[in-house]
Amino acid sequence: MKPTTGRNVVVVGTQWGDEGKGKLVDWLTESAQGVVRFQGGHNAGHTLVINGVKTALHLIPSGIMRPGVTCYIGNGVVLSVSKLLEEIEGLEKAGVQVRERLRISEGCPLILPLHAALDVAREAARESGGSEKIGTTGRGIGPAYEDKIARRALRAQDLKHPDRFAAKLRNLLALYNHELTGFLGSGKLVFNDALAPYIKDGALQFEPIYEEAMRQAEAVKPMLADVSRELNDAHQAGANLLFEGAQGTLLDVDHGTYPFVTSSNTVAGNAAAGAGVGPGMLHYVLGITKAYCTRVGGGPFPTELDWETPGTPGYHMSTVGAEKGVTTGRSRRCGWFDAALLKRSAQVNGLTGLCITKLDVLDGLTELKLCTGYELDGEIVDILPMGADEIERCKPIYETMEGWTDSTVGVTDYDKLPINARLYLQRIAHVTGVPIDMISTSPDRDHTIMQRHPFLG
Repeated sequence: MKPTTGRNVVVVGTQWGDEGKGKLVDWLTESAQGVVRFQGGHNAGHTLVINGVKTALHLIPSGIMRPGVTCYIGNGVVLSVSKLLEEIEGLEKAGVQVRERLRISEGCPLILPLHAALDVAREAARESGGSEKIGTTGRGIGPAYEDKIARRALRAQDLKHPDRFAAKLRNLLALYNHELTGFLGSGKLVFNDALAPYIKDGALQFEPIYEEAMRQAEAVKPMLADVSRELNDAHQAGANLLFEGAQGTLLDVDHGTYPFVTSSNTVAGNAAAGAGVGPGMLHYVLGITKAYCTRVGGGPFPTELDWETPGTPGYHMSTVGAEKGVTTGRSRRCGWFDAALLKRSAQVNGLTGLCITKLDVLDGLTELKLCTGYELDGEIVDILPMGADEIERCKPIYETMEGWTDSTVGVTDYDKLPINARLYLQRIAHVTGVPIDMISTSPDRDHTIMQRHPFLG
């Protein structure tokens, strides 16, 4: 069957990120003419394995690995031009054509060295003050979104106007240096080598930041575009578009484990606002979820296991699943699948179907547990509460299921999965109320079981 034309699909992570969105976006791009990033920044990390070759992407949509597909960075993305150009150069060295196929919204707020400096200084202050760190990547994502909301952000379009850029930058630096030197004690901090050229005695310097931005502007200006207009035109012409989320639902600034969240809306509804299309253009929402749970950084995690002791299920997940963050390199915390958490994700995203990834990681575990709800302050709840304080008090309620010993690695036919693997998947679908339309059985692009194709209507 040929994909329906003019059909648009949103791909979102349903846990705390790292669910395997990159592989699925890349795989689905076979049926799409355009791929769109609609939020986040280079704190995202999508790993693709194609013919055994691993590629990590942070800003550029995963569809770039498909020749002929146009990739869009929407206005909802906070853009580090330096990291974007670094990523482009890496892809070009690998023989991937990028600049001719990449369109960047002029409305993207810019991430500059000042944002990363503030991010790092705040986390250091939290740690020295005895507070738990938020667990940011230190890349300036949060401060860049703050500037956007405060209506003082430098945007991609400002790169075309040097005088305007300079005036806005001076105003920002005055504000940032006040906080860095007067409140956060930046003069006593040792900044990393990447930030050191922009800072003197703890204060950000105008000249190196401005000069670098102007140099980069010449490289990025040919890729700037009215992305909203181009997406709507593509849709009218019958193109299939795929909207690629970054991070996971439970890191959403409104609906996640607040305050241990990212600074953007990661849910499917933000695909409309973050790209400049109407919500009626979003036809199918695919939720990506691991066959177990992981989380990087701080914050509550009801089903977390001991993942550092050899011989334990958590250690098995951590080692077999190679659970290290693509962007941070930090070990991911591991735990049992949380269906009550997924209920929350299904609710706030309006999920059409699920894709279960890393099913193969559970091969060899004799017993599996599935969280179906929690005990919270003496009451039974069947959906993840809102906010970290409440979630921290949740005690998971588990169902126990038999595992399987046969390998699922590379299986592409549902009926060839071990019977206990199929029972496990069926139970997930039943408890969450969302059909499982796709199953991934290895990181490789082609190791995917398709039950219902999102682009087939």
